[in-house]
Amino acid sequence: MTESEDQPTFHDLGLGTAVLRALTELGYEVPSPIQVGTIPALLEGRDVVGLAQTGTGKTAAFALPILSRIDVRSTSTQALVLAPTRELVLQVAEAFGRYAHHLPGLHVLPVYGGQAYAPQLAGIRRGAQVVVGTPGRVIDHLERGTLDLGGLRMLVLDEA
Repeated sequence: MTESEDQPTFHDLGLGTAVLRALTELGYEVPSPIQVGTIPALLEGRDVVGLAQTGTGKTAAFALPILSRIDVRSTSTQALVLAPTRELVLQVAEAFGRYAHHLPGLHVLPVYGGQAYAPQLAGIRRGAQVVVGTPGRVIDHLERGTLDLGGLRMLVLDEA
């Protein structure tokens, strides 16, 4: 057996069909070590602390299992990703969008300071299963009562 035959595939990790289709279209072939080490545990609903260098696929390591577990029929917020900066919030939200290409009805909402509340409120009211935000703006929405986390099933602290 060659080394490449020993390498698990994304299919081997147990990801959902829609997510696997998106990965194929994006040209993802082989999961990185952080993805191999975290995706199965996250799919089982276990808590994970993942540490890896920049550029190793950490965002996919948490986004792919979240998307595989999300219930798109529900409009409640089921996953919250906290990131320290607006730039990272936008980057993570964009990645979720790419990976969720074949999940119709899935809404990802970035929330961060410096952006008007109206678009964020509209997104929350429409129903965003995944909210990606800076801690300050998420706290702001919680204090205003505009963000309900009663249906939250998954939490990620990115770059914590």
